[in-house]
Amino acid sequence: MFIDDATGELGELWFVREETFLGYGEACRHYFGRHGKPVAFYSGKHGIFRVNQESTLGKGSGMTQFGRAMDELGMQIVCAHSPQAKGRIERANKTLQDGLVKALRLRNISTIDAANAYLPEYREDYHRRFAVLPRSAEDAHRPLLKGENLDHIPSHQERRVVSKNLTLQYDRVIYQIRSQRPGYALRKAKVTICVDGQGKVTSLNRNRPLSYTIYHKPAGQAEVVTSKTLDRRLREPHIPAADHPWRQYGRRLNGKPIGEAVRDGTD
Repeated sequence: MFIDDATGELGELWFVREETFLGYGEACRHYFGRHGKPVAFYSGKHGIFRVNQESTLGKGSGMTQFGRAMDELGMQIVCAHSPQAKGRIERANKTLQDGLVKALRLRNISTIDAANAYLPEYREDYHRRFAVLPRSAEDAHRPLLKGENLDHIPSHQERRVVSKNLTLQYDRVIYQIRSQRPGYALRKAKVTICVDGQGKVTSLNRNRPLSYTIYHKPAGQAEVVTSKTLDRRLREPHIPAADHPWRQYGRRLNGKPIGEAVRDGTD
């Protein structure tokens, strides 16, 4: 949720399954597309907005993905020291936890997609009841510049270098770059991998998308998940593979069920 500090209006509401940078990036894309860029974001000290571990401050850019995106757009992030310092948004949270939940129930809305489709209507009703007139009529939002692409900047970005075979690897997947230019032109080229909220992968070289195909996807291996996604991953049903020993139960070996053969010690 984004709230305008001058008017109390809800700049953006957006439902996501979990609080991640990509969720905030999607909300930014909607908000900036409608209103332009605000001067600054006043946020909490969540790890999405700032690097909280001192041991990592000297590594890389020293910014989170959200900080990097806002820096590219020329915006400042100001972090509050306590929840009380963000009084306006905390009060709005209480109102939404009561009023928005009831509004969704009255309309039998129970899915994220349906809820997001209803939010513009709810925002208008909220503004009629709670928004106030600003002290100044001047709008401090700035228009987006020509090179500020909202499909790429608020996405998760990582740097890669194209190999001699015109391949690069990201998230255990090998991508084969396809180009009309001579192969040597892209060897050792620096590429920016952009992943949006829908999981779409875009490779950029000098801010231009590169065509690619998936060259090879390695077999599954241990996956690193965050504490926020761990519970959901553990609840996901696991379907045994076609050759899993569990699927052999009840089959016969040398005229006997496999279970009996094991117990009897026979082959």
